[in-house]
Amino acid sequence: MFSTKQREFLDNANRRWNVKYGATRSGKTYLDYYVIPKRIRNVKGKPGLIVILGNTKGTLQRNVIEPLQDIWGTELVSDIKSDNTALLFGEKCYCLGADNKKHINKIRGPSFKYCYGDEVATWDEGVFQMLKSRLDKAYSKFDGTCNPEGPSHWFKKFLDSDADIFQQKYTLYDNPFLAKEVLQSLETEYRGTVFFDRYILGDWKAAEGTIYMLFADETEKFLVNKVNEQLAIVTIGVDYGAGKSKIKFVASGITYNFRNVYVLDEMDLTGVYDPEQIYEKFIEFYKRVYDKYDKCQYTFCDYGALGNVITLGLIRRCQKERLPVQVVDCEKGLINDRIFLSSTLMAQKRFFILRKNTIITKAFQDALWNSKSQDERLDDGTTDIDSLDAFEYSINSFYENLINSRR
Repeated sequence: MFSTKQREFLDNANRRWNVKYGATRSGKTYLDYYVIPKRIRNVKGKPGLIVILGNTKGTLQRNVIEPLQDIWGTELVSDIKSDNTALLFGEKCYCLGADNKKHINKIRGPSFKYCYGDEVATWDEGVFQMLKSRLDKAYSKFDGTCNPEGPSHWFKKFLDSDADIFQQKYTLYDNPFLAKEVLQSLETEYRGTVFFDRYILGDWKAAEGTIYMLFADETEKFLVNKVNEQLAIVTIGVDYGAGKSKIKFVASGITYNFRNVYVLDEMDLTGVYDPEQIYEKFIEFYKRVYDKYDKCQYTFCDYGALGNVITLGLIRRCQKERLPVQVVDCEKGLINDRIFLSSTLMAQKRFFILRKNTIITKAFQDALWNSKSQDERLDDGTTDIDSLDAFEYSINSFYENLINSRR
């Protein structure tokens, strides 16, 4: 069964570029699990390559390959092999991450007879420009999906061009098969943020003003005096402040089944510290957290030229002190993904700060979008970005678990 919107795409999407953008869970990607085999069969035996591109190889496997396997079986859809190819419906397909144009350079030269694109707005623009030159057969076609970003995004400019494009906008309300309680839950999750306009209404909406509006307006609802449930994971995020002599430690706790997140403790080093002083302060902070919560399994550190050297020394110092902690580089990810995670936890009432942590509280209250640059958090020294970074580093390794826990 297909929705009216999906049926419209099946009947009319026969241009060189066929794009669906809009809300999450609106059915735009699900339709492609039937479109992809149709397109591949239509070009079977014709010259050119079949290519599937996603933000990363990992997201491609999860968002495209595995759902195709669930519907059509592993005999028709194989996993992505070590050479970045998969066998789809009898045809060899190249499956590559589009977050860096060096990936697509691996298959430089041949024409593409069909290309499917997942999460197009997250790609490196250079990959898309290269794709345009390779989709050069008379029968070449591209199918792609994405969630909207800001109105000045390079892909939005392409969609507004005079290229041979069939495009559809999906809102959350275009999916008649979505349970009412799921729809209401998603509305609640995104309300009060730029993500509501993008991921519910399907609009290319500019990010502006206060980032965490819900937190800023109702801060008291997120503050607690103590943790009233058992913590499964306790971590520390370390931000070195990009050489600005602002070093931050933020401890976070995650409850069982990745349900809730607590900001447990913080330490703000605002002076000029040499490595040995940093190590001493970290040991003090770590022991304070460990003594309070009887665990602290991970420390996730900022990295870079300076950060790598300091972290290496920190690892050695923790080993010398026999601290039961893994000190590793953080999973930075995209800043906007980190913002999305924090916003989602807040909207779902799964995020709490111990009241004593006034520095990180103010950092969330004050966080702003940069009015001079699209989809960028303001980082001009007027707001405390370093504390937010340290917190995000402390939980970002568990991003998928935290996002999927509620769903």
